[in-house]
Amino acid sequence: MKYMLLIWNRPGFVEELSEQERTAIFGEVDEIMKELTESGELVGGAALADPSQTRTVRLAGDRPEITDGPFMESKEQFAGYLTVDCDSPERAAEIAARWPDVRMGLGVLEVRPVMDDGGAEM
Repeated sequence: MKYMLLIWNRPGFVEELSEQERTAIFGEVDEIMKELTESGELVGGAALADPSQTRTVRLAGDRPEITDGPFMESKEQFAGYLTVDCDSPERAAEIAARWPDVRMGLGVLEVRPVMDDGGAEM
């Protein structure tokens, strides 16, 4: 089963860390990604650009309206994602729990099953 691990953290927190802290965090991420690649569980993933680069499109009356910035006010913003293919939701949550953002209290990871083409997961 495929799971999307949605990474939420506070924009700008990386700039507040020392060079040593940044190196340690990115080293942990690299190690997790290497392990997931070797185990065949990593499907893909990407980090997202700063939320200030976001455009939000929503219906305003009868027309789409485009605004700058994230779609909601919140302390944490959607920062990136991983897609993993693993045996259980528990394994997906175990992977998420190892992410440095979670371990260090810098953010959260949301674990969501990816629907197959039939949509039976609804």
